[in-house]
Amino acid sequence: MSKGKKKTDGSSTIALNRKAGHDYHIEQRIEAGLALEGWEVKSLRAGRLQIKEAYVKILHAEAFLIGSHISPLPTASTHISPDPTRTRKLLLKRSELNRLIGQTERAGYTLVPTAMYWKRGRAKLEIGLAKGKKLHDKRASEKDKDWQREKERLFKSG
Repeated sequence: MSKGKKKTDGSSTIALNRKAGHDYHIEQRIEAGLALEGWEVKSLRAGRLQIKEAYVKILHAEAFLIGSHISPLPTASTHISPDPTRTRKLLLKRSELNRLIGQTERAGYTLVPTAMYWKRGRAKLEIGLAKGKKLHDKRASEKDKDWQREKERLFKSG
């Protein structure tokens, strides 16, 4: 989990899902807002988020983030009992949502959260429109990464 890394557009990363790139071919990335409670925002500012096991599901023509874990701060949530793994609604435009519904139903794509970051004071979630990798695809991409690393090492020493 990367905390406080600055991006070029003035935003900072809260959490990355590196596992998504390993398990899926991510073909398109979409930015979505989230409907959050106050204690969740405080916890995100402290970097207490995990999206490794999370996924996005479309129910009743709305998108929801399921399985993400936001650990509550002991000081931020005194008068309520927070649910760290509650389902959170994603805020997307109707046209984007309709396109995503069509692609996930017809083309066999899935929606995977790839990163969460701050943008102009608001928490944004980057969703990847992805297809699952087969085992041989994972091996091939791992082999390519190893070769690239080896090549860099050879050029650096030579």
